Amino acid sequence: MKNIFVLILLLILTSCYEPSQYESSAASKNNTASSDFGVIYEVNGGKQICNPSVSLDTVNFPASMLWLNFSGTLNVTSAPKGYSTSGAGEHDRLTVSDTAGKVLWYVMKDSVPGVECEFQDPEWSTSADYIVALGGFKAKGSPSCDDDKDYGIVAIRPSDKASFFLIDSGMEEIANPHLWVGGLQASVDSTDSLQLFFGTDQVKLVYVTAAGKIAFIDYATSAKANTLVLPDSTKGNLLDSPLISPDGNWVVYDVLDGSYSWKSYIQELSTTAEPVEISKTSDMISNPVFPHWWEFGNRLFVVWAEFASGLSYLNKSDLTNSSTWDYSVGRTAMREVELTAGAPKDVALEWTSDVREIAPIPFIGGRSPDGHFLATGTNNGYLLNLP
Repeated sequence: MKNIFVLILLLILTSCYEPSQYESSAASKNNTASSDFGVIYEVNGGKQICNPSVSLDTVNFPASMLWLNFSGTLNVTSAPKGYSTSGAGEHDRLTVSDTAGKVLWYVMKDSVPGVECEFQDPEWSTSADYIVALGGFKAKGSPSCDDDKDYGIVAIRPSDKASFFLIDSGMEEIANPHLWVGGLQASVDSTDSLQLFFGTDQVKLVYVTAAGKIAFIDYATSAKANTLVLPDSTKGNLLDSPLISPDGNWVVYDVLDGSYSWKSYIQELSTTAEPVEISKTSDMISNPVFPHWWEFGNRLFVVWAEFASGLSYLNKSDLTNSSTWDYSVGRTAMREVELTAGAPKDVALEWTSDVREIAPIPFIGGRSPDGHFLATGTNNGYLLNLP
């Protein structure tokens, strides 16, 4: 049975699950605005998007982002054959579009075997070659997708839209899976279907369980799920958006205490490691939320959003309007970190720089590998081209 509190909190926190989508009062067009901190491009202008994830493939999908649609009309350009911009079903496709609104890639739920009802929680994996999401289907005994749904965790390869279910069923719609894929090293004659799909057994998965735990699986050793030791602040709160580090050894995540209060943590992927809060420093607007890893050369950063006092992280502001560029909504920041897996607690994590501002507006969908793009969404979607 689903936890009633979690369901209520989910409806409050995550606008993508509301009965009707958010509609901007602005005209449905993809606005663009130039500022001294970069050029802001509206994505699916005037229409709600969910689960923004900046593209990690700067070759095939540069200056773009992965996102999940709501229903109705979609505001995109150059829609390819099979991508209808009207009559869209709720969460019926995954889309990658660029700063011009051009659809660079998409996949419909009907083309992914096992995804009967909808997608949820899409995220680019740590590898540019794979996307991970929840695939929803009718729960056992349910007459339709409008009734109870069950979810599995599916990996999708953008290059050929091939898919592979890592977990077949039993997931909640707030599982927020993330995937790490290491070097390609599977033998050609491997009979393991996971190795055949990924080209390696160096695969790790994290997700939030129905019991409110963060589970992780290291497929190189076992398909058994283990759980993290969670901070005390998780009691009665919602865990959100666990993301694995580029080296596959760490995870960042949020603990949401309502849509106006949150904390974020870094933790080694281990059954015994303790979580470390990403603390608010005196120059920050709020506690960090939606932390993402950003690797630049041999340097590692944590990128996050901050929101102004009294504001929810479900941003409804028009970020192309210059009146929002004064920190009245929030900002995006980052901090460099050095991590040593397996080390004693006092030296395992070390911040090696002060907090650095990236932009005076909040972006929650991560930073591209080349460093030039940020993505955001939840109600309005945007890409920011940094100078």
